[in-house]
Amino acid sequence: MQIAYDLQESQLSVELTGEIDHHHASGIRAEIDTALYAHMPRILILDFQNVTFMDSSGIGLIMGRYKILQPLGGEIILRNPPPHIARVLRLAGMERLARIQIHSPEEVAEL
Repeated sequence: MQIAYDLQESQLSVELTGEIDHHHASGIRAEIDTALYAHMPRILILDFQNVTFMDSSGIGLIMGRYKILQPLGGEIILRNPPPHIARVLRLAGMERLARIQIHSPEEVAEL
């Protein structure tokens, strides 16, 4: 699992690559939490475009970051989930906690 960060003003974008399962989730959580507490962004974007597999550990990852940001008035955006990941997110009801963006802003502009 690889993680890349981009911080712009009050928005932290995290690009996830690889698998999100019980073997990788705790390391991912720790890295994201370190960045969250260091920068205290208002918006956290988790980009799933390059995620090849996600189990319930990924749902827990999202819920935990929601619990950190929600009391601060923050927001989570789940961007570019592949169809199989989008289905898991919807079945778990993640649209109640976060916005799910199927297309990146560049793709939407091209439509």
